[in-house]
Amino acid sequence: MVDVVDTTRTFSIGELARLAGVSVHTLRWYEAEGLFPRDVPRTSGGRRVYAHDSLAWLALLGRLRESGAPIALLREYAALVRAGSGNEAERLALLRAHERSLDAQIESLIACRQVIHDKAAGYQEALVARGLL
Repeated sequence: MVDVVDTTRTFSIGELARLAGVSVHTLRWYEAEGLFPRDVPRTSGGRRVYAHDSLAWLALLGRLRESGAPIALLREYAALVRAGSGNEAERLALLRAHERSLDAQIESLIACRQVIHDKAAGYQEALVARGLL
């Protein structure tokens, strides 16, 4: 078992893929797309070596993707992080814009759910009235 608490521990691509719950192919694609906040170092034999903080980074990317963030947003955010300090306002603006988009989607889904709930309640009332429920 890999000790993921040891922040000095590094991971091979296979270990990181397993721990992050993604495929090796996904990690290679993320790297090719510039979605890591820094270049992924390699051993003298050319094997990738991932730092411990890669797990937290991949968790963030995963949540952003799961929430519908486009790859372009991930690229832009990664580029800002890669550029270093001094652009935190831009990073915040990107995240807040995505957060507002999520809030709008959540409100829309709540409205959709209410319409469906009301329709289902009408059917339930009709079935109860006829003694079928």
